[in-house]
Amino acid sequence: MKVLSIESSGETASVALVSEEGTLGEFNLNYKKQHSVLLMPMLQTLLKDLNISIEEIDGFTVSKGPGSFTGLRIGMATVKGLSMGSGKPCVSVSSLDALAYNIFTQSGIICSMMDALRNNVYSCIYTYENGELKPLTEYMALSLEELVEILTKYNEKIHFVGDGALLHSDYLKANFKDSIFAPKHLNFPRASALGELGLKELLKGNHDSLNISAPIYLRKPQAEREYDKKMGK
Repeated sequence: MKVLSIESSGETASVALVSEEGTLGEFNLNYKKQHSVLLMPMLQTLLKDLNISIEEIDGFTVSKGPGSFTGLRIGMATVKGLSMGSGKPCVSVSSLDALAYNIFTQSGIICSMMDALRNNVYSCIYTYENGELKPLTEYMALSLEELVEILTKYNEKIHFVGDGALLHSDYLKANFKDSIFAPKHLNFPRASALGELGLKELLKGNHDSLNISAPIYLRKPQAEREYDKKMGK
């Protein structure tokens, strides 16, 4: 099965083609977050370089967030259009899951962290069981201090990954002396990781309904939050 994957939840636009044999190709581009301009040319170039037509794709995977509100909507709309036009299934996967899947460890826990501005983060905590990634928490939007309080309860070595971990690394190191931080090239959700997770779901026969599939934002857009604050809500 060949699965085309799109990740657009953050600064980096990422597209990949994966199969049971592994990643066939991947493009990652960090350029001013212009996903509406970048994604389709990246997809077209990827398929052209691999000499594969869109008709040969068996399914699609897209990031459902959390992350950039605009980026998520662009990625979701692109994949829904490709899925509807081709009649092939699609599945959405959390960007936090994809981040955690960049890391493999036999010990400790993995903490995915995405910057949510104003000392807040999107996060989820994971472990591996029998080689499979397993979430230990729900997807969370919370302050850095609240996340640290949760992490201290595990009393285990922590593997941090994501732009939120990079941004707050000094604070995290001060609280967790034995923590491990992913190298910079793994600190964004990659379409290849997203695609491999989506491939597993598609092989099980799981897929999204195009009518109800939607991004997970975890919190309201900034403009809406400011309006609620102004109105005293």
